[in-house]
Amino acid sequence: MIPVILCGGTGSRLWPLSREAYPKQFLPLAGSETMLQATAQRLDGLAGVAPPILVCNEEHRFAAAEQLQEIGQAAQTILLEPCARNTAPAIALAALAACEQGQDPLLLVLPADHVVADVAGFQDAVADAAELAEQGHLVTFGIVPTSAETGYGYIRRGEELWQGAWKVAEFVEKPDAATAEAYVASGDYSWNSGMFLFRASRFLEELGQHRPDILDACRAAYGGAGRDLDFTRVDAGAFAGCASESVDYAVMEKTEAAAVVPMSAGWSDVGSWSALWELADKDANDNMLQGDVLAESSSGCLVRADGRLVSLLGVRDLIVVDTDDAVLIADKGRVQEVKKLVGRLQERGRGEARAHRKVYRPWGYYDSIDAGPRFQVKRIVVKPGRQLSLQMHHHRAEHWIVVRGTARVTRGEEELLISENESTYIPLGVTHRLENPGSIPLELIEVQSGSYLGEDDIVRFEDQYGRN
Repeated sequence: MIPVILCGGTGSRLWPLSREAYPKQFLPLAGSETMLQATAQRLDGLAGVAPPILVCNEEHRFAAAEQLQEIGQAAQTILLEPCARNTAPAIALAALAACEQGQDPLLLVLPADHVVADVAGFQDAVADAAELAEQGHLVTFGIVPTSAETGYGYIRRGEELWQGAWKVAEFVEKPDAATAEAYVASGDYSWNSGMFLFRASRFLEELGQHRPDILDACRAAYGGAGRDLDFTRVDAGAFAGCASESVDYAVMEKTEAAAVVPMSAGWSDVGSWSALWELADKDANDNMLQGDVLAESSSGCLVRADGRLVSLLGVRDLIVVDTDDAVLIADKGRVQEVKKLVGRLQERGRGEARAHRKVYRPWGYYDSIDAGPRFQVKRIVVKPGRQLSLQMHHHRAEHWIVVRGTARVTRGEEELLISENESTYIPLGVTHRLENPGSIPLELIEVQSGSYLGEDDIVRFEDQYGRN
């Protein structure tokens, strides 16, 4: 059995914490580990499970690889999608990769951004589903509903295959409240989890029958794939021509081989701030408070304060999320509409829709502290042994002041060692590189000055991470 962990998606309903450049699967939302790390770790103890295949956006490749390394795990391959094409193409790429060496394993398909509180219950359901998948069924896991949720799709059971497993009679869209209550009362419906188990060849067979265009495009994309460090890059042109379609629409709603196995494991897709509030430990006033928060005469609220004091007085059922560069205040009953705010930010070209103030790179991160006409100030942290690319800028000069650690600086033909409280200057147009040769993180302040300060004013000559 090979797990296939799907790391796509932007989690826009969890803005401003989740953003396109660093979405919710890479954040520690429901514990100390990130959601991707928790997904990988809940596989520990499953018999006969190989290292996972990760499918993620090209932009997130280093975050995905590094987060697995942090928990002592490694993927057998990380498939890079050059553009988002939904779950059916992503799973098809993983199935093609899994069958590449003449094998035909079971694929356990898991989104990277779900919470499963009961790992034993999860693993029991996977074990129950394995026998069905061995027989050629395409198994989905139906979450035993605990309430009449309107934010989930549902699965209606058909005839019983054996005790604890049923044919799928119907997939239904997110219902209104009355319909959801009827579904739960009937006992015939479960929540659609978006998790699956099937043999790789069976999925490709069904995809070829129902959506041959998607299969052909994915075969072409994978056929033109190349290795890049620990990553597999599929052919960008072929994949861009693939239709964007969910696995439910492409295969599961059409196949006669769909089966559902119930799962009762404290599952949530954490699709909104209200879902996170439901999962969290709360105080005596039903508040979930994280960070420097003062709440007086307030109840039923979720508050996350990432850097400064946030105070509440006499309010109830609010979502308040404070980040370095954006604040969200929302009625808890309308959090599904947060993505509308993100859409408006995108329409206005606002960077807050896409990226945080702190931007992660394979060598560390930078935090944009201040900016104004013709200047920008950043705090840069470089991990021990890491280095930035050898690069130059057409439109800006840079001043570097080391505040912790030691920097090895390439500046034109020179190589310098800069220690704490020392600085150097990189003139416009001069080739340069920053490196941390030490054993502690290198921290410095960078002051940029020039006519254009965008991140696209970088010409790279050498880069150990394979970036252009």
